[in-house]
Amino acid sequence: MSLTTIHLSPTTQRWLRNSPVTPYVLIYLDYLTACRYADETSEHHLAGLAHLGLWMGLNHFRIEELDEALVTQFLDEHLPICDCPRPIFQTRADISSACGHFLRILRDRGVIPPLPTPVEPVYAEVDRFDDYLRDVRGLASETRRNYRRIVLNFLQACFGTAEIVFTALQPNDVRHFMAEQLTPRATSAKANSLASALRAYFRYRSAGGDDVRTLSGVIILPAHWNLATLPKALTDDEVNRLLNAFPPELPSCRRGYAMVRCALDLGMRVSEIAKLALTDIDWQAGTVTLRSTKSRREDILPLPVSTGQAIADYLRYERPRTTNPAVFVRRLAPHDAPISADAVHRLIRDAYRRIGLDHGRTHALRHTLARRLLDHGDSLKEVADILRHRSLDTSLIYAKLDSRKLSAVALPWPGSAV
Repeated sequence: MSLTTIHLSPTTQRWLRNSPVTPYVLIYLDYLTACRYADETSEHHLAGLAHLGLWMGLNHFRIEELDEALVTQFLDEHLPICDCPRPIFQTRADISSACGHFLRILRDRGVIPPLPTPVEPVYAEVDRFDDYLRDVRGLASETRRNYRRIVLNFLQACFGTAEIVFTALQPNDVRHFMAEQLTPRATSAKANSLASALRAYFRYRSAGGDDVRTLSGVIILPAHWNLATLPKALTDDEVNRLLNAFPPELPSCRRGYAMVRCALDLGMRVSEIAKLALTDIDWQAGTVTLRSTKSRREDILPLPVSTGQAIADYLRYERPRTTNPAVFVRRLAPHDAPISADAVHRLIRDAYRRIGLDHGRTHALRHTLARRLLDHGDSLKEVADILRHRSLDTSLIYAKLDSRKLSAVALPWPGSAV
């Protein structure tokens, strides 16, 4: 692809050849080609870059001055009152995306300085806390990410950009932070998340010799009784509707169907689905190896025929050409970028909504697998093995779903006929 083979107006091409961005236009075009953006998307990006270059030239900005602040000035101050000669590209979202890619290219080549790394003491403290969570506690990356976010917010609320003086923290600081975080949405799940992160941080400081008793003592959790809740599982009818929620006209329908099958048939978590690699599947042996698990160990599971067929159909007929080793990749360019666990969660949540389910808990698919195993006579030990629980106690909650065995031990209701 070259400037002469894409559909840009002669005026737009002239601006690309006569502006501060000109020396990097062909590099930018090669980048779009390597990322396999659609021709229409590439045209929009180049037209947006031409508009930026025209504005920079009219205002005598040099390419070395380009950064996020200058792009924001272009988008917020110039675009709303733009009177540049037509034809000009003015779609803010596309121009913003085009500028973001252009900044990345300039930084990769050392044309503009790299993004400054945060220098506030709170960031260094959170980095050390994360090392502790990974190396000492052995927590999964997703758990660490949530803990980091909460602790960073807490430290910024208490110290801002100043040095951290841990001994200056008071119990009221903890109370005020938790109350403020729970004000817009006070749920037991959010309260538990806040409490777990802060307690982990205080344990980290305690390991370094700090006295944290008064701070930990004010963290009060909502009342919760072990095994008190009933796992939310889908009914057989809901499972059938979910599997039929990926019609051919839906974008990337085979990818969505295969992801749901991985969760329903193998009990895979969304993070495990996102990180599943092509080399993890042994087609001859009929097994799948889960390497990026919550327990940070490798587990080998049998690959059901229905799951393997769904993955194979996606790989053969829908997966874009990419160098990404993951099984599931982005539907839109750049295809070589990894897909995130959040993307898998959104895909399953959207499928829920299409069949009328009023919740978005992807973990319900693991609960559903447990229910189906128990319905077929499997033991709790077998459920624990398939769901890869470290302790059998974790699987005891599923005893409530085993209605066949529960009915066998249920006592008659007082006063009822025997």
